[in-house]
Amino acid sequence: MGAVPSTPRHTSTTAETAEYLIGTFVGEKSFPLASDFWQKLLELPLTLRWSSYRVQQACELFAQNNHHTRHLAKILIHLSWCLQEAVRTSGAPSVVYLKAINAVYFSSVFLKYIIENSQSDNIEELCLSLLENEPVPKDFMTDQRSENLLMHNVLTFLGSIDVSPTTSLLHQELLNFMLIVMSTQLLSGPTPGPKDVNPFLDAAMSQESLLVSSVVRRLLLNYIMRSRLPSSTAASYSIFSEENQPGVLQRVGSAAANFVLLPFNYLVNSNSEGSRNQLADCSLHVLLVLIHYHKCVVSDESITDRSDDSASTDPVSKVNTYFTVNPYSKALENARDIEFDRADIEGNTQNGPAVRLPFASLFDTLGMCLADETAVLLLYSLVQGNSDFLEYVLVRTDLDTLLMPILETLYSASRRTSNQIYMLLIILLILSQDSSFNASIHKMILPGVPWYKEHLLHQTSLGSLMVIILIRTVQYNLSKLRDVYLHTTCLATLANMAPHVHRLSAYASQRLVSLFYMLSRKYNKLVELRDDKLQTKAISTGDGLVEDMSAELQIYTDFLRIVLEILNAILTYALPRNPEVVYAIMHRQEVFQPFKSHPRFAELLENIYNVLDFFNSRMDAQRMDGEWSVEKVLLFIINSCRSWRGEGMKFYLNRCSLSCTSRMNKRVIPRSSLFHMFGNLSYPAVDSVLTQML
Repeated sequence: MGAVPSTPRHTSTTAETAEYLIGTFVGEKSFPLASDFWQKLLELPLTLRWSSYRVQQACELFAQNNHHTRHLAKILIHLSWCLQEAVRTSGAPSVVYLKAINAVYFSSVFLKYIIENSQSDNIEELCLSLLENEPVPKDFMTDQRSENLLMHNVLTFLGSIDVSPTTSLLHQELLNFMLIVMSTQLLSGPTPGPKDVNPFLDAAMSQESLLVSSVVRRLLLNYIMRSRLPSSTAASYSIFSEENQPGVLQRVGSAAANFVLLPFNYLVNSNSEGSRNQLADCSLHVLLVLIHYHKCVVSDESITDRSDDSASTDPVSKVNTYFTVNPYSKALENARDIEFDRADIEGNTQNGPAVRLPFASLFDTLGMCLADETAVLLLYSLVQGNSDFLEYVLVRTDLDTLLMPILETLYSASRRTSNQIYMLLIILLILSQDSSFNASIHKMILPGVPWYKEHLLHQTSLGSLMVIILIRTVQYNLSKLRDVYLHTTCLATLANMAPHVHRLSAYASQRLVSLFYMLSRKYNKLVELRDDKLQTKAISTGDGLVEDMSAELQIYTDFLRIVLEILNAILTYALPRNPEVVYAIMHRQEVFQPFKSHPRFAELLENIYNVLDFFNSRMDAQRMDGEWSVEKVLLFIINSCRSWRGEGMKFYLNRCSLSCTSRMNKRVIPRSSLFHMFGNLSYPAVDSVLTQML
């Protein structure tokens, strides 16, 4: 491609005309906003297919010339005007519709290239403002920034125009465009800073609350309804063909699978059939980036140093940073069920417009798509931030719709990302704070769990399965990840569940006692290693090692105490309903003996030994013909439970679950990780940005 292609002949083909117009667009000559060149460019039927090399050339040339042509700012302004007209006419006129699609398509191609190859932290190469001497139409406001105008019109179209066979293609293009312009976050560090430059995201955050609410509602409805791009619409564009040699000049919404125009492949972990919907997935990705964006700003305060009364009281500049309120996050937090609004009952109207959604459909969609990490993050955001949705989830009678895919994902933790595991565990922790949730999951009986391979689970309660999976997650973490935070989350959830356990299965009861044994072995090993170091007088060269071992020993001491608190809660509040737990403790009672005199465990083990003494003494007094079989022992325990009165039992406040839950609810998601979950990035310069989700 040359610098400026020659003017096409009057008899030129459409391809030649397209070559000329595109070549002129990326070339050195600057065209004013009112030039008819823009109309010709945007009315092109983009049937042209170029090789990746030619597109790369075009992008390089455009980046070189954009600083004086300002063609990027101009095509973004034309895109805004096209969207304004499409909104006024409800997206119906084909010419306006085509122009808007072409404008967003061209913008996406070249914005992607400039963002990926930016050499400065503030992305100066975008050149989003017009030159001072630039001629503009009379009705154009010269003091209006192009990114603000653009984002207002993009969001207005997305929030006000319904998805239909006519508008679905433009909706898809605009959503992909949003992902591209919001990817500027990846050029900064994992934690938001005051010097970060995200012009399009900042413009989106400055929109009025009514528009924000309409956008959040539309994105969630897209995710729930899962409308597909009509095949007839796709067929009308030759760029949608899936040939053996796909061109790079293809729309972002192409059905050809890989989105060439994105700085990352965001279709990750789409294992479930329910998740494979382009418009729905892209809507969710845009929503997640919007609600988890944190803009850091600086406030300068002048303070007086009075540390020395004799010193002068000169003001000292103190710089404080804080995060501005995210309107999209607030809109999601204030979302209400379309079938029921608490304000109708209590008269407590919400601040600003409320997003009204069908919670039932959202619940079912999430249950269908939880194999995707993005669906997990949406569920986490809802149960953590939206009290109405959390309440709705807790009163559902089919909790297995959500819990079964969550537990299955945790079961296959080795094939999942740590981000996904963390979020799922926090979701379970939040749900387990509700006593009705803990009671109801033990009443729901599962005929079978085909994906659980280690043991045949037949007629097992959902609560028993949850206990089994949480203990299995602790075991996996102990051998592979060794993450203290993950341990604490699992144990805190079990501690929340413990007082409400009802007819815990034999296998779950065995695993619970085995958990104590497994942690005790790790604890004893650490004690031996520490004592060996002390006895060999290695303190002079290994003080740091001994301190690290002591800190780890303290952690496992806390873990063992939490497990004992869990067992205590079951025995104190629910012993008659859990004979299998009593059987498991009696069967492995020797594992508790070494800790009977431990100062941290003595009071908790006192309760356990009260239970053991009660049942052991009755077994000794019971005359039996022949050996005690498992069935006979269990029947004996069930009968003895009827006379259990809990005498001598001491009640302990479950401190673990309270403190852990409060900490979990304060976790914040780094913004770069939000893009990280969408797949592998193509930015060579931002690999260091990728961090864990939580």
